[in-house]
Amino acid sequence: MNEVEIGILIAFTAGIFSFLSPCVLPLVPSYLAFVTGMSLEDLQDGVNRKATLIHSVLFVVGFSAIFVLLGASASFLGQFFRAYEVWIARVGGAVIIILGLHLAGVFRIAPLMRERRIQLADKPTGYLGTLGVGFAFGAGWTPCIGPILGAILTYGFSQDTMWAGVGLLSVYSMGLALPFLVASLALDQFLKVFKRFRRWIPVVEKASGILLIFLGLLLATGRFTLLSNWLLPFTPEWILNRI
Repeated sequence: MNEVEIGILIAFTAGIFSFLSPCVLPLVPSYLAFVTGMSLEDLQDGVNRKATLIHSVLFVVGFSAIFVLLGASASFLGQFFRAYEVWIARVGGAVIIILGLHLAGVFRIAPLMRERRIQLADKPTGYLGTLGVGFAFGAGWTPCIGPILGAILTYGFSQDTMWAGVGLLSVYSMGLALPFLVASLALDQFLKVFKRFRRWIPVVEKASGILLIFLGLLLATGRFTLLSNWLLPFTPEWILNRI
């Protein structure tokens, strides 16, 4: 695995951790009911799955577009400071480590503990309304998703090209979006799994903090190459033949 592949893997994992965070996972049924305009009972019974899927996809497209634009902006700005790329990597790594320590519970950063969501009393009707809600969700800020998203954006800032940042945030969005789409199609099964998984949410939050600390250390020390060499023996032969 090379540095790009490791970055993609970390971004995708970070997206999944964002979905499993305390401020997203417990609210998934509420998000689905809000964007589809259906009751939880209808969603659990699979009433009008086609409409549910369309609304869910548009919601995902909305917040993904915001994240990708943020990634493009971060990488674009990073190009103007390319002469200082070593220090950008070091400072960016330090910022990511601090965000990771916050998520891991070593200490708490007060501004990251405050809710900054765009409040929508009533969803605008129709599919365009659902897309707008997705935009609002992506533009909002929650204490859980903020540090993870901020860390991926900081990593994107250190990339060589704008498209690298776009790719990272696209993969991050995919990690957040796929579980949401699965939940929208099988809410009844999702609720059953969630009841068993609920007690593990604090563990996931700490694990996401550890992931960010790991990413920050790699970025600050320039050790992605060493990690690639260490992972190479564990990579299946058929994967190596395709990359």
